[in-house]
Amino acid sequence: MKMPDKVDEIYFAPCGVNCFVCYVHLKKKKACNGCYESDLNKPERCKHCLIKQCVIDKKIKYCFECTEYPCKRINNLEKSYITRYGVSLLDNAKMVQSAGLTYFFSVEKDKWRCPRCGGVVTQHGKLCSECENKTES
Repeated sequence: MKMPDKVDEIYFAPCGVNCFVCYVHLKKKKACNGCYESDLNKPERCKHCLIKQCVIDKKIKYCFECTEYPCKRINNLEKSYITRYGVSLLDNAKMVQSAGLTYFFSVEKDKWRCPRCGGVVTQHGKLCSECENKTES
């Protein structure tokens, strides 16, 4: 998949994950369409996500809208994403809160664009969806 000019807002998960650069979304066949779309092609852990269920129960869209943010679940996910992928979900959420989703995705577009072919680099492994170039994004 080539990096599009605009990334749809549905790809920002309640927890702060950029679903657009998730390896499950970037699969060539049976790609996931993000947290807010149907469960078709989603991994089981995403279908049964307690964080997504929490925002639904609280009638909010994003975790950062909650008075208990960041909660234990978010803090644990944050630690995992920083350790495994070098991505801060709290920083993602702060950027969306302060500057909006359009700005967030414009920054992310540049960050996750493959320098070799213009494809999309996955945050889970830093591999380009098109040329399979491994990057250090």
